[in-house]
Amino acid sequence: MAKHRCAVVIPTKNAMAYLPMVMDKVLFQQTPWSYEIITIDSGSSDGTRDYLRSLQAVRLLEIAPKDFGHGKTRNLGIEAADAEFIAFLTHDAQPTDEHWLANLVAAAEQDSRIAGVFGRHIAYPTASPFTKNDLHQHFEGFLRHPLIVYRNLDAARYEADLGWRQLLHFYSDNNSLIRKSVWTKFPYPDVEFAEDQIWARSIIEAGYWKAYAPHAAVYHSHDYNFLEQLKRAFDESRNFEKYFGYRLSPNPLRSLKTMGKLGFQALRQKIDTRFGVVTPTDRLKRAAQRIALVSGHCLGANHEKLPRFVASRLSLDHRLFNA
Repeated sequence: MAKHRCAVVIPTKNAMAYLPMVMDKVLFQQTPWSYEIITIDSGSSDGTRDYLRSLQAVRLLEIAPKDFGHGKTRNLGIEAADAEFIAFLTHDAQPTDEHWLANLVAAAEQDSRIAGVFGRHIAYPTASPFTKNDLHQHFEGFLRHPLIVYRNLDAARYEADLGWRQLLHFYSDNNSLIRKSVWTKFPYPDVEFAEDQIWARSIIEAGYWKAYAPHAAVYHSHDYNFLEQLKRAFDESRNFEKYFGYRLSPNPLRSLKTMGKLGFQALRQKIDTRFGVVTPTDRLKRAAQRIALVSGHCLGANHEKLPRFVASRLSLDHRLFNA
């Protein structure tokens, strides 16, 4: 029998900008059972390791930067955990309250067939109004569907409807929980991208269930500049085709039309006032991000047509092109 009901695993790398705020919340979760905290650092040089060593309630595992992998590093954390459930955060995802962990576990406890749970993301207060709106709309969308989903919920739709399949395998290890007994059969894949969604697809297709826990929320958001958005979209598009067979914006002419449409929309889009006042600068940045998103998707979908050195420079992860 596992020693703890749950473990919290957090991979870290040069994380001091966010990690102390994250750990303050993780260390003071209110639960009726014990939990352990495991961090896995891959070569931080900004004081992250010294900070984690100073926290007596935290176990620190250290690996070389070359040994990091999104899937295999999380597998290392799960293997080290003496717990029935393992919750994951990234080092910049801060639980919004002291009930985050209990709410994740409660979602999994609804049925033994639930293999994984993911929680809500809320933009940091400093995020742009558009980023706040995007995250709110994205996670509100899951409330229009059952909070527990599985393949046979609608088997015919799973086979025929790409959007439904995407909904069923959506999963984010920025804020998630896995049942360790299922992990022993389905460990995370050792891939360079989307290890969480590939894992979710594997358990869904094996007949397990997946749950959404809207009350297990974290603050997690990014306001990307044009180049950051372009590169992230490039990697997303390239890898979604590789691992899922989806081609995002593959047609250059249609992509140009979409860029114009989204850029124009950004200059006129209305945002709920609770997300803040939208300035002209916000709108210009939003237009640039939308153009970068579609451009990156189109370039990623056609990466094999690009010179290798160009494709490599468009990627955030150069290892994709050095294998």
